[in-house]
Amino acid sequence: MSFFRVTLLGSGSNGNCTLIETPKVRILVDAGFSGKQIAERLAGLGLTLADIQGVLITHEHSDHVMGLPVLANRWNIPVYCNRLTAESLKPDLPKFKDWRLFRTGESLDLEDLTVDTFPIPHDAYDPCGFVFHRGSEAVGFLTDLGYATKLVVERVRASTVLILEANHDVGLLRADTKRPWGVKQRILARHGHLSNEAAATVAAQIVTDRLRHLFLGHLSEDCNRPELAEQVVKSKLEQMGVAHVQIHKTFQGNPNSPLEVEGPLDKETPEKGFPAEGPALAPRDYVSPKVSEPSPAVFVLRAA
Repeated sequence: MSFFRVTLLGSGSNGNCTLIETPKVRILVDAGFSGKQIAERLAGLGLTLADIQGVLITHEHSDHVMGLPVLANRWNIPVYCNRLTAESLKPDLPKFKDWRLFRTGESLDLEDLTVDTFPIPHDAYDPCGFVFHRGSEAVGFLTDLGYATKLVVERVRASTVLILEANHDVGLLRADTKRPWGVKQRILARHGHLSNEAAATVAAQIVTDRLRHLFLGHLSEDCNRPELAEQVVKSKLEQMGVAHVQIHKTFQGNPNSPLEVEGPLDKETPEKGFPAEGPALAPRDYVSPKVSEPSPAVFVLRAA
């Protein structure tokens, strides 16, 4: 049976890592936990780091690359990123050679996945977002941005599943005593992070009949609450009459249940409305069969 799974191994201001699986490839998006933590979270799914064929990096901040030295140096997992991100990471990986570089805006072919890359406004060297395509399904990653440009909205509108940043509540951030005012200004700036209200606005711009699952990610443990983020975004969508999108809270300390696409993936998705039987995606717990000899990822660049 064909499948397309996405599992957020953890998401928050102090660590981000997501697993994407198909019958031919397993890819991590970011490695923002220690190598040990990533291995333990994969073990809960019946996997090891030996089952991973690559890690895609959105940008070089520590909450997205903390575990990269272990994954790259000890396990020799290929690292996919743009040139400026690679240059910022190489001092910590002086002996690592398996860099798979792309130019932001290009698309990658990874076995049975196509990955679109696009620039996002954030205070990093060359931060980018991703959309993973397989058949009629698409999983979008949109975190670590101060606002959504027209290009960003255009790129992720094809998503049937979207991971969207809802980093902070503005009131809680301003009242926070741990962060200096300069840090707060950076977070609130146009190259900072999305607040709950900003995330709701972006969700309203992006939502289509295709979108079925929305994960609210990269939440600050100090300056936000999962229930608060959910309430703000849900209220905005309800005001628009949107009732078909399932909103998922995410957590720093533990993975979400895997979200799985099952069945044929070449069926046309209707332009309006949804099938009577409901969405094709459904979250469920599972233990993935372990692959002893995973197929290597095939890396091809093509123009976006």
